[in-house]
Amino acid sequence: MKILLIGSNGTIGAAVQQRLIESGHNVIGANYQAGDHQVDLSDKASIAALFERVGRIDAVVSSAGQSQFGPLLGLNDADFALGLDNKLMGQVNLLRIGVPYLNDGGSITLTSGALAHSPMPGSAAISPVNAAVEGFVRAAALELPRGLRVNAASPVFVTETALAMGMDTSHTLSAATTAKTYLASVTGDMTGQVLDARAYA
Repeated sequence: MKILLIGSNGTIGAAVQQRLIESGHNVIGANYQAGDHQVDLSDKASIAALFERVGRIDAVVSSAGQSQFGPLLGLNDADFALGLDNKLMGQVNLLRIGVPYLNDGGSITLTSGALAHSPMPGSAAISPVNAAVEGFVRAAALELPRGLRVNAASPVFVTETALAMGMDTSHTLSAATTAKTYLASVTGDMTGQVLDARAYA
């Protein structure tokens, strides 16, 4: 399959790219700055230009999306807007703009996250964004044409990120293990599902 991977140079994205390539797929990576293709998820024109450059594809995988972590009473409007504009609407627009470029039976895999249903202190601006992505996936799946599918991968904190942040790693998964979730969405037949990364560990 020809797969467009958003966020291919991120911790999870790089692992997803490796797993997809090892499974025999042709992966086209797009990132905010690095690589052959750039895209700004908060800019619809940037998303549209990316699809114009890439052309027809079999799948879109998004392992990107910015949101702000921080104490509730220290968050400002811009902190909340970051996740809403980038991780939520950016991924919504990947689907809206990308559908015409997908071949029949193609798939879209977005990223939510465990903080949607298991919040922690500091996640007040992230948890609602993740939950909204999951709600969007469930609703969008009911209306997609031509046998197209959409799912959300829901990762927990990846071990590499937790280590970098000095966090406890006892409930984390490696990026390589997390990547199995995305592969399952791309190669499976499910739609409208939220795929918990822990189920693929």
